[in-house]
Amino acid sequence: MNAGRAIGAEFLGTALLLLAVTGSGIMGETLAAGNAAVALLGNSLATGAALYVILSSLGPVSGAHLNPVVSLMAAYDGSLPAGRLVGYLLAQFGGAVAGVWTVHLMFGQSVLQVSSKARAGGPQLFSELLATMLLLGLIRLATARGDTRIPAYVALTVLAGYWATASTFFANPAVTAARALTDTFVGIRPADVLPFVGAQLLALGVVCLLVRLLRR
Repeated sequence: MNAGRAIGAEFLGTALLLLAVTGSGIMGETLAAGNAAVALLGNSLATGAALYVILSSLGPVSGAHLNPVVSLMAAYDGSLPAGRLVGYLLAQFGGAVAGVWTVHLMFGQSVLQVSSKARAGGPQLFSELLATMLLLGLIRLATARGDTRIPAYVALTVLAGYWATASTFFANPAVTAARALTDTFVGIRPADVLPFVGAQLLALGVVCLLVRLLRR
C-alpha cells in the first residue's frame, strides 16, 4: 500500500464524508421547513449512502478509516504501521475541515463559522461512549473474520445510530472537531467538542482492553 496514496485517500474520503454530512444537513433543514425529523431523515440517509460509497471505493487504497479512533485501533492491532499513523490522523482532521468549508462555499455561506448548537450533558456523552464502542467493536470483529461487507455494516450502523442514539452517533473525533466549524443543522459548540472526543477516546480504550483480554 503506497503511503502517499493512502494518506491522500484518507484526506479525500474524510472530506467527502463531511461534505455529505454537512451538505445534507443544510439541505434537509432548508427543505423540511422546521420539521426536525424530516431534516434528520434526509441527513441520515445521505450520510449512510455516502459512507457506503466512500468505504467501498477507498477501502482498497487506505483501508478507508476516515476516523482517528479507527486508525488508533488499527495501530494498536498492528495493521497500521506506527509511522503512518500521524499522516492518517492529520489527513482525517484536515479532510474533515476541508469538507465543511467546501459545503459552506457551495451553499453560499461564510466559510469561517463557529457552531452555537449545544450538545452537552451526561446522556449525550454516554451515548457517544456507546456509539463509539459499537462502531469499533463492529469493525474489529468483522476485520478479524475477514468479512468483506464492512462498508455496508458501517454505513447501516451509522444510519441507524443517527436515530437510535441521543448524540446522533458522531463516534469520530475528526468529524466532531470539524462540525464545531459549521453553525448549521449538524453543528456542535466548541465547548462540547472535548467532552465528546473524551468519550470517544474512552470507548477506544475500553475496546482495546477487551481485545487484549480476549487474546489472553
